Amino acid sequence: MSKIKNLSWDLSDFYSSITDKKIAADIGQIEKDVADFIRQYSDKITKINASQLFTAIEKYEKICEKIGKISSYSYLVYASDLSNQANISFHQNISETLSKSESQLVFFTLELNKIAEKKLQNPLLKKYWPFIRDTRLFRKHQLSHHLEKLSLEKNITGRNAFIRLFDETVSNLKFSYRSKILNSQQIFDLMGNRDEKTRKDAAKAISKTFGENIKIFAFITNILAKDKEIEDEWRKFAKPISARNLANFVEDEIVDVLISSVQKNYQKTSHRYYKIKAKILQKKILNYWDRNAPLNKDEDRVISFESAKNLVLSAYEEFHPQMKKIGAMFFEKKWIDAEVRNGKDSGAFSHPCVPSIHPYILMNYQGKVRDVMTLAHELGHGIHQYLAKKQGYLMAGTPLTLAETASVFGEQLAFQKILKNEKNPQKKKFIIAAKVEDMINTVVRQIAFLEFEKNVHDQRKKGEISLEKLCQFWIEIQKESLGPAFKFDEEYRFFWCYIPHFIHSPFYVYAYAFGDCLVNSLYGIYQSGKVKNFKEKYLEMLASGGTRHHKELLAPFGLSIGDEKFWQSGLDVISGYVDQLEQLCD
Repeated sequence: MSKIKNLSWDLSDFYSSITDKKIAADIGQIEKDVADFIRQYSDKITKINASQLFTAIEKYEKICEKIGKISSYSYLVYASDLSNQANISFHQNISETLSKSESQLVFFTLELNKIAEKKLQNPLLKKYWPFIRDTRLFRKHQLSHHLEKLSLEKNITGRNAFIRLFDETVSNLKFSYRSKILNSQQIFDLMGNRDEKTRKDAAKAISKTFGENIKIFAFITNILAKDKEIEDEWRKFAKPISARNLANFVEDEIVDVLISSVQKNYQKTSHRYYKIKAKILQKKILNYWDRNAPLNKDEDRVISFESAKNLVLSAYEEFHPQMKKIGAMFFEKKWIDAEVRNGKDSGAFSHPCVPSIHPYILMNYQGKVRDVMTLAHELGHGIHQYLAKKQGYLMAGTPLTLAETASVFGEQLAFQKILKNEKNPQKKKFIIAAKVEDMINTVVRQIAFLEFEKNVHDQRKKGEISLEKLCQFWIEIQKESLGPAFKFDEEYRFFWCYIPHFIHSPFYVYAYAFGDCLVNSLYGIYQSGKVKNFKEKYLEMLASGGTRHHKELLAPFGLSIGDEKFWQSGLDVISGYVDQLEQLCD
């Protein structure tokens, strides 16, 4: 296991520490600005002219950014050590304090949505047209001012409280493994070990700890599914997934086509691949702990963080020098926390923070090839967020579906770099296999996760879901998506419980499949050379942030996601790699 040390981030661009007096001063300024904003604009938005509305939006954006700055800092501090009581209390107190200010600002977007469309088309408002457009998409789902305010404030002791309970429970899980006590990052790293006995023992240790805690995870899942059902009913969303689709600015029908396309390709992709993997591992059947088993000894080697950094930056530089220039800042200025520590968030993310600061990346680097890919993935997010910050706080963010474009594209660049550097044909086979496995995890596995969520949210409408039913959903969907090459032992039924996306962002997961298929098509266009100035157009796309939706963004590349053939072309890239493996393994 790689011992990565002294690779934590430097958050001093925010504040010196959680006791910095500037935090209280900034909160005081926010409260004053909010009070002034309410006094100046409450119940007056529909009556002011376009020039005054522009000024109002400008002031609103500045307040939101100040709130976002403190909120981002408290979250990053919290994620860096979820076992630290001072961090936990700080994050909770900040959330409660800022929630009051946020709830007081709710009136603004509600009143904005009451303005006549013609008035909003005034050229004076052009800068903020994308913000106005996206705000108005939620008109028919918004509640009254008092209900929106109540909902936002009650989230502190409601939904957000259960998310916090989930995060802290997962972070503090301990796993008994061969007389050692490991944290979640350490034990899951062993699931990719070359030695089968190590993987099996790790899997048994995981299932034992999950089993001991499963009732609290079932409780959290039921509570949050019911919470979502209540909100969806009040907001009149047609399906549980509809709220997520609207937030992603993508039509329900398009997401349905994506899901259906991936499911139709289970046999051509994951089923075939895992049959090949069983053959390579010289096994008639794969156990669930074999899913992430390395296919050769080299995959178990430790890659230094410095080597990973150099590879990823080199891959980005070959695409465009500006990508490397921005990416290098994340390392040089300590915007990355890569250490494995007890209490630290076990996942990986790039937090966009606010335009006046910059993104920060969290990951748990342990020296595996998949960690190199994670670095490339999160750095892709970071570069995207850095480029988009020029759009300002209200328009820098992208919907989840498009937010995954730069990250998955970055993975593709790193993969191609690794493949190019490898001259040994046998090793190239394993590199391709690893890429296929990664694509299956990104596409097939995420759509399987989505199906699990759909079952949970549909079933919850009939009443509380039993633990047995939750486990049944999980096993049935795993069998369907991964295929007959696998044997799933009884204890694997608990492995749904630790997946954070189910809790943090219901139906988030299809964004990964969306992004992978999109990038497969986008990268194909890049390789073909059919689009002039592709690289510049790509960077321009990233820099546009949330100002353009998918039709406008993809038009310069001749792509349209409304066509089933678009999704199939992305899936064909995966099955094409599987074809190559079949030929190499015959």
